[in-house]
Amino acid sequence: MARQLNLILVGPPGAGKGTQAERLQADFGLAYISTGEMLRANVKAQTELGIAAKAHMDAGGLVPDELILAMTAARLAEDDTRDGFILDGFPRNLAQAQALEHQLQEEGRRITAALLIDVPDAEIVKRIAGRRVCIKKGHNYHVHYDPPKQVDVCDQDGSRLIQRDDDRPEVVLNRLLVYHEQTAPLVSFYDERGLLRRVDGMRAPGEVHDHIRALIATLLLEDSL
Repeated sequence: MARQLNLILVGPPGAGKGTQAERLQADFGLAYISTGEMLRANVKAQTELGIAAKAHMDAGGLVPDELILAMTAARLAEDDTRDGFILDGFPRNLAQAQALEHQLQEEGRRITAALLIDVPDAEIVKRIAGRRVCIKKGHNYHVHYDPPKQVDVCDQDGSRLIQRDDDRPEVVLNRLLVYHEQTAPLVSFYDERGLLRRVDGMRAPGEVHDHIRALIATLLLEDSL
């Protein structure tokens, strides 16, 4: 049996992990596992884990590691992960990374590569804080990369454009602070294991995708030798 292609996407919020995950899913037929989507699915289905997670979310707290780990373990046991998976948003810290490593070892599986999509903080703030959305239909714009014809007015329905609260610069800077404190240490964790592959996230999305595909092709070739 061919080795599974098990990938982790690492990088700050706004680096483009979701975009690349969708393309890789299409390329290789891998299961795409997003922490956010996994949480929402469990809450919607009212699973035991989802009910417990919702209690923390409703109280304004973070969902504990043990609940995220249990959800991930259950998700990785599903049939569509048989040929491999892409993890986006997990692991989020060293404790989760160590638990995932232990879980996979027990199952005779392992991570193929951790792909770091590297983007400087200043660019992340520019990308996220520049987003605008119309209040009527939710059409998306960007003040730098995809501006409306008229400032703060939707081209399609003429409604007012707003900046979501989560996209405000001070909120983005706080998210980056959390990333550097909790998630950035994963870079050293996977680098020490020879699994880290760096990708320049400042390139256009298509170029980032091409670079990642080339990295994966090299990994698969090395595995076949």
